[in-house]
Amino acid sequence: MGKKADASRPLTPGEEGSTTPPPLAGHPPALHRMATVGNAPTMTSTGGAFDIVETYHRLLAEDPDLTMPVAAIEALIEMLMHSQAVTVMETLDLVKAQSDYLKSRIPNSISLSAGTDLFQRYMISSLKPSSTGNFETVRQHLLTNGRLFVTRAKDARQRIAAYGKHFIRDGSVVMTQGGSRVVGNLLSKAADAGASGGNVRFKVIYVMNEGRNAECKAIVSLLRAKGVPVATISEGAVGYSMGKVDLIIVGAEGVVENGGIISRMGTYQIAQLAKAAGKPFYVTAESHKFVRLYPLGQYDLGIEQKVIDFHTEDDDILSVEEKKFADRTPTKDERMDYFENTQIAKTQTSSAAGAVDFTPPALISALITESGVLTPSAVSEELISVWY
Repeated sequence: MGKKADASRPLTPGEEGSTTPPPLAGHPPALHRMATVGNAPTMTSTGGAFDIVETYHRLLAEDPDLTMPVAAIEALIEMLMHSQAVTVMETLDLVKAQSDYLKSRIPNSISLSAGTDLFQRYMISSLKPSSTGNFETVRQHLLTNGRLFVTRAKDARQRIAAYGKHFIRDGSVVMTQGGSRVVGNLLSKAADAGASGGNVRFKVIYVMNEGRNAECKAIVSLLRAKGVPVATISEGAVGYSMGKVDLIIVGAEGVVENGGIISRMGTYQIAQLAKAAGKPFYVTAESHKFVRLYPLGQYDLGIEQKVIDFHTEDDDILSVEEKKFADRTPTKDERMDYFENTQIAKTQTSSAAGAVDFTPPALISALITESGVLTPSAVSEELISVWY
């Protein structure tokens, strides 16, 4: 399996092709740790203030199927529609400043960073500083192609399902987790193929994610409505259930340069168990989620996560039964020999519902994208073709 040769053809007006912006020479900035950017709402052509963060959240709320990178691109396009910029360089600077501001205000900006960076590359190719002629014509051309870019990005989910459904054979048991809409669409298409006279009858073991409970339940209900038998399990039952599984399919928030993925917390341990059991582990991801990031491990993702949160005192959310057990546990004051004379400050409780982890390429069998099926080693080639 390998990368399609035309996966990143330049986007020109009216041309049907990839959602990937055209490559340019140079060394664009990689994803950095979140920067603190000042308050950067811009003025619109009507004199009002445009808040890209508010717009981004509104777009996600209005369309539950919208991915973070595409929502970021749509927010930038909406900003350009109301922009007062009258030159190429002013427009490029505005998009760069607004992109940085948006990334600085989102706790986990990895996924949307892929979208904003790709859109900036596309803009640089479309708005050349040496361009002559009416700037408004150039800007309208950019907006038209930008909307086409978004449309193709949204259609990527359907193309991924068309490739991925062939991985599910008759009698297969598929494990998935996390509420991924791409995976849900793929499994739904496979179920439709079986219902329309095909020979694909499969079962699903769904690992429920506490932080994504509503999304998980929606996909489970959809599959059951299509006649697919679905068993729901807790994250602690993954190892126990692995012996019943034929393949694992998960989604991703970002695909990094070494072919690994950044996905919802728990993906890494499922991949490890799958590797130990000799089960194939597949990842579905749109190409606009490919991000220029090269993590070396779990704690090198460029974002701050309070997943491991040490305490020396109990939280105020213990149940009656938990408090009964806690009353039988020695308190800190009764165990001063463990703490010496140093007072350990109590850290603020933090929810890990939106936390992510890193799954290295060695644990991934293949990535299913709208451009075709890629091996993890092909990801770096794909990114090189886009950025250089």
